[in-house]
Amino acid sequence: MTVRGAEKLREELRSLKSESRPAVIQAISEARAHGDLKENAEYHAAKEQQGFVEGRIREIETKLAEAEVIDVTALNPGGRIVFGTTVELLEEDSERCTRYQIVGDDEADIDAGKISVSSPIARALIGRHAGDEVTVNTPGGERIYEIVKVEYI
Repeated sequence: MTVRGAEKLREELRSLKSESRPAVIQAISEARAHGDLKENAEYHAAKEQQGFVEGRIREIETKLAEAEVIDVTALNPGGRIVFGTTVELLEEDSERCTRYQIVGDDEADIDAGKISVSSPIARALIGRHAGDEVTVNTPGGERIYEIVKVEYI
């Protein structure tokens, strides 16, 4: 996972523990004050929300504990595309330029220009250099890209 991805997860964890968890505990407390718990929809909804919050906390803690955080700015890959690299690509057919950062599966967000390291395009790019051409098999057919720029930011 990238440094930014780890920071984002730590911020979500902090928010869950310091904001969401106390809010859910308060909601459960208020729902209990309304009486009979068997037929108390507010109580059951709050308990369900508590299960979600606690599950997400455990999931994030596990990911952070098991993750290898890679700071691409500290690497010296010699111009090669590696995990964390930001690349600018020119698609041959459309002459359209796109910019992607290769990130972990959990960080991938195509709208933000972040593609998963396990995606077909990232797998085709790993190990290549600026100036190289890569052919990527996509669901829409074969596409050819020229690697315009490789950045480690």
